[in-house]
Amino acid sequence: MFTGLVEAVGRVRAFTRGGLVHTLSIECPKIAPQLVLGQSVAVSGACLSVTALRGDAFDVEMMPETAERTWFRALQPGTAVNLERAMRLGDRLDGHLVLGHVDGTAVLREMTGEGTARRAVFRADPELLRGIVPKGSVALDGVSLTVIDALEAEFSVGLIPTTLRSCTLGAARVGSVVNLETDILGKYTERLLRGSRSGKGLTMEELRGLGY
Repeated sequence: MFTGLVEAVGRVRAFTRGGLVHTLSIECPKIAPQLVLGQSVAVSGACLSVTALRGDAFDVEMMPETAERTWFRALQPGTAVNLERAMRLGDRLDGHLVLGHVDGTAVLREMTGEGTARRAVFRADPELLRGIVPKGSVALDGVSLTVIDALEAEFSVGLIPTTLRSCTLGAARVGSVVNLETDILGKYTERLLRGSRSGKGLTMEELRGLGY
């Protein structure tokens, strides 16, 4: 589990496609020497396990499904990726609960703003937008952000100077694709209201009766 606060930006050394597993090699002197085998690292929002250590670089593996659900199918040597190690129990949760399970992708439609802050508008599948609400949280390329507006086919977030400097979003341009993870709390709430496969779910009356 992660918080959506990027620790470092790494660079892709190589991306090797396999039949069952793809291998991604990432160079990052800031955190690579501190990693251990089997540790979880969020790579631009996707939770991946460390499988090899190479000094200032490390390898992670992913299933082909992960590559297809994210923008990783377009990975090339030199590509910048956001990195965050898993949070430790007892740490401050300065972002929000991010699982590293990417739901899909969003496309930057517009970037506006004066001075050093920016307002970014992203377009995404309406099914993904069901899990995004104004003033809620969303993770874009692993970065925890607060939603400004959420419409039928797009949503907007604010990017403060620190965010623009410390992660790959600062280099995003109109048309850039980012990995998107909606808030896990919203997913569970929707599932409870929608009901299980048997068709039996909680109603608003039942929730009020439970004190919600």
